Amino acid sequence: QLVESGGGLVQAGGSLRLSCAASGRDFTYASVGWFRQAPRKEREFVGVISWDGANTDYLDSVKGRFTISRDNAKNTVYLQIRSLKPEDTAVYYCAARVGGPSGSSYDYKYWGQGTQVTVSS
Repeated sequence: QLVESGGGLVQAGGSLRLSCAASGRDFTYASVGWFRQAPRKEREFVGVISWDGANTDYLDSVKGRFTISRDNAKNTVYLQIRSLKPEDTAVYYCAARVGGPSGSSYDYKYWGQGTQVTVSS
């Protein structure tokens, strides 16, 4: 029901825009979070956006480089990533919950399959 796209291989300093498209269910009133998991590391919170886009929150280390936005008419949430670093290499997941924004993966019921982002130095 959530499908991420937009990942790929990019050089350090480059940009990517990831998309999270919802289908089969109306996620208009859902908060959507982005998480990532690098090899041999725990899944970590990257950022979140409220259902109306009025509130966002980000992992400290990505603030200023990552921007989350949404288009509820298209049932799609975006993660714009700028100034990519090798340490951003991970599988990026979007997740949705009916409720306020949360940075905890345990609060999210719906998950996408992930999209790989690889940053070369």
